[in-house]
Amino acid sequence: MIKFGPSGNCERFFAEGHEHTEEEAAFVRHMGLDCFEYPFGRGVHMTEGKARSIRAAFEETGVEISVHAPYFINFANPDGEMAAKSYGYVLDSAKMLVLMGGRRLVFHPAAQGKDARSVAVERTCDRLKVLRDYIYLNGLQGLMFCPETMGKTAQIGTVEEITQFCEIDPVFTPCVDFGHVNAREQGSLRTAADYRERLEYMIGRLGYERMKHFHVHFSKIMYGPKGELKHLTFEDTAYGPEFEPLAEVLHELKLEPYVVSESDGTQADDALAMKRMYEQAAKR
Repeated sequence: MIKFGPSGNCERFFAEGHEHTEEEAAFVRHMGLDCFEYPFGRGVHMTEGKARSIRAAFEETGVEISVHAPYFINFANPDGEMAAKSYGYVLDSAKMLVLMGGRRLVFHPAAQGKDARSVAVERTCDRLKVLRDYIYLNGLQGLMFCPETMGKTAQIGTVEEITQFCEIDPVFTPCVDFGHVNAREQGSLRTAADYRERLEYMIGRLGYERMKHFHVHFSKIMYGPKGELKHLTFEDTAYGPEFEPLAEVLHELKLEPYVVSESDGTQADDALAMKRMYEQAAKR
């Protein structure tokens, strides 16, 4: 079934007096949500004991957990040593994810740098094939590794590029950040048809079964000529995208993703708003 939840600890979580990730499980469940994404954005700095403690809390409540690997991964880096670090960031995140009891790992694929885009994309593909081999060698192929669409034009991660990366192997499942897509494409997501076009493209390339349980990030994002500038909340009226037309298309196409809110401080509230929008779309 489709699931909704926040990324990281929101302002409400702290306002209610909570401090520890273990408390997120009951917090999310009490709000009527289904999942939670733990960000290893600045590095994998967690003990195995802490990971197991988090797992126990989430298993008790039935809330699913995913992780976001460190933000500084770059598989297009021409420096082989830096690429090796990127493999390590993904694999370290994956090993911790196993201890936490989750299955989904989101990662940023690459930045273009000074190379031509075609060169950077090709290098990223080659490195993701190496990552695939590491995944199998470490027995991690039961997890879902989710390269994410990116919001800045200097980053590798268009819808087409992410689809190409996921064609490498079934261990890769798309993470479509619709806020990022909208930002890099200067406000392109306005109607149900806009969402349907991109999702049908990915289904056509990857197949329905690969896309049925894909990963979604969603937030409104301020953007400029080069794409993403800042994550916003659902209260913002100047920038998009809006979730209602996506909810309609997800129901129409019978897709059941894991939908994670990355709003700025209101992640849980906006995740709940999306869940309600989806429920309304399903009733029509």
